[in-house]
Amino acid sequence: MSTQTAANANLTASPVVDVFVDPLCPYAWITSRWILEVAAQRPVDLTFRLMSLYWLNEGRDLDAGYRARLDAGRGIGRVAAAVQTEHGPEAFAAFYTAAGTRIHPGGRADYDAVAREALAEAGLPEALADAASSDAYDEALRASHAAGMAPVGEDVGTPTIHVDGVGFFGPVLTRIPRGQDAVRLFDGAVALSAFPDFYELKRSRTGNPDFT
Repeated sequence: MSTQTAANANLTASPVVDVFVDPLCPYAWITSRWILEVAAQRPVDLTFRLMSLYWLNEGRDLDAGYRARLDAGRGIGRVAAAVQTEHGPEAFAAFYTAAGTRIHPGGRADYDAVAREALAEAGLPEALADAASSDAYDEALRASHAAGMAPVGEDVGTPTIHVDGVGFFGPVLTRIPRGQDAVRLFDGAVALSAFPDFYELKRSRTGNPDFT
């Protein structure tokens, strides 16, 4: 295969993209909606997977308000783990979309009610809601979380994305890019992820999440 043919093959191949999210994170929600925008315009082998801000911050000294929010959201994380374990990534993606729509643009904070409604919307068994108060899926949740964090380290958070096996934290966005803006950002992220010595590109956030 010639160099040019190989380059053309790389341009047309569908990148394998794994997006690790926690249902509570507003920035993960925005990034997840961005990657769906990309997938609507560009062939992408896309899978949503579960990570856990609760486990990520286990044992850390946190602001009391943030710690309380993580504790309150532990149940819906366990339900998400049950969905992913018992019904696979497509079911998890449907559950995550239904739950995230309620939590982020919807402003809902009753996570137990959100979990039950999201299960119903995704066509999943309502009995999965019982996982909220059980440790039955904690091992599976830890394993999914560890798979997401292994390539990037524990000093980052969510969203975490793997592109063709290369993991990085972000992109962290305060607004959902649409149309060609979404694709251009994706191409930039893929280019950076392909460079083995690239680690960080960052600036301070100056705005709040915009879910429109």
